[in-house]
Amino acid sequence: MKWTSANTVTVIRILFVPVFVVALLSPWPRWIDGSGSIDFIKPWVALLIFVVLSLTDSLDGYLARSKNQVTNFGKFMDPLADKILVFAALLAFIELGVLPSWVVLVILIREFIVAGARMLAASQGKVVAASWYGKAKTVTQIIAIVLFILKMALTDYSDPLYIIAWIVMIVALILTVVSMIDYLIKCKDVFSDNNDARDVINLATKKNLKIGCAESLTGGKVASSLTEIPGASLVFMGGIVSYDYDVKSKILDVDNTHLKKNGAINAKTAEDMAVGARKKLNCDIAVSTTGIAGPDTDEFDTPIGRVYIGVATKDSVSSHEYNFSGNREQIQQLSVDNAISLLKKTIKQCQ
Repeated sequence: MKWTSANTVTVIRILFVPVFVVALLSPWPRWIDGSGSIDFIKPWVALLIFVVLSLTDSLDGYLARSKNQVTNFGKFMDPLADKILVFAALLAFIELGVLPSWVVLVILIREFIVAGARMLAASQGKVVAASWYGKAKTVTQIIAIVLFILKMALTDYSDPLYIIAWIVMIVALILTVVSMIDYLIKCKDVFSDNNDARDVINLATKKNLKIGCAESLTGGKVASSLTEIPGASLVFMGGIVSYDYDVKSKILDVDNTHLKKNGAINAKTAEDMAVGARKKLNCDIAVSTTGIAGPDTDEFDTPIGRVYIGVATKDSVSSHEYNFSGNREQIQQLSVDNAISLLKKTIKQCQ
């Protein structure tokens, strides 16, 4: 594992969560405040720790992006740190009698359901794009927690703060449920028994068609998705990963003059790649992918997420333009899904 400053901040956040809980729940030691005269400071200390830990979420994200320190450990631990902090606060509120347990139960059920759906999607090689509902849910939860702690600190204003805190918490609960529903809707293909890659192999086998692919931004993921299906060896001839202009030109016969003048992210390149793959792999149908997955664009300032998918048969060639949103992995996965979907559609149309 690569240890980075962003990962350090994330780990420190998690390690300080017990400190926050102790500050919120535990009485002052006798040697600090034997008489209990400064007990009123406790919620302020807990509030300060909670706010600082919440703000460091932005800090480790900034460090990871600005210093190119994005790691698998960080992708796993960063959202987990947020959840640990929020649940620690909510459980402490139950202990203090501030919140009923059903509030935490609703939030906990949502996290289990979304985590399960995310794991199922990952097992199928799919990435489900997050929506603003999830972020809004987290922000409103944090605001509600801050208000509940303030209610404990400002006893003279406890009643109005209690009402406001509950209003914000109800909004957070609504966003919690809405974000879960939104995520499950986006996961509908994950829960479906239909599998486009399996359908492609089965249809191609039934029609005795040979298939192949040429890939740029997807880096072999189309071929990998197809070859995961049993029986793929009967119909899948192979795949060509062609990132470099010279590879596209020399192996797939893409017009080199066109590449230098217009770049690789356009309809003609996608079509030339598909035609070249069909000829070189000696197959009946070939699909191609070319585009920008990020984080950087190309020398032509092509928008990140712009993708072209080409499909070539013995009689025709076509291309389709897409403008995907999301991070690099999400754009790549969307490109793979659409390439296989187009391949399936083309095979169905073949006699």
